[in-house]
Amino acid sequence: MLIGSESVDGVFTPGELLKIALAACTGMSSDLPLSRRLGDNYDAKVTVSGSADRENERYPELREVLSVDLSELDPDAQQRLLTVVERAIDKVCTVGRTLKAGAEVSLEIDVDG
Repeated sequence: MLIGSESVDGVFTPGELLKIALAACTGMSSDLPLSRRLGDNYDAKVTVSGSADRENERYPELREVLSVDLSELDPDAQQRLLTVVERAIDKVCTVGRTLKAGAEVSLEIDVDG
């Protein structure tokens, strides 16, 4: 995997990797309740968007959308499933939980020689 700045073609930026990690975590965290109710072959897509604040070099907001077809369920069953899915994501999505908590980051630079 190639990592670089936005000005370089064919690479992922660190911000894109952050969004990918969040989407992957949400997808994996929601898989068990969705597959139990919809079967193993359900289709779902997670997108994460958010623009960087370049003045402060951070993402002030990331917006996730989990798209899944629940049309085979009645409205009450849909709501129950969505509640279970949201709880699962809130409970086990480590990336989302870390971002929401505002993790402290420490840096150590180890210089050899």
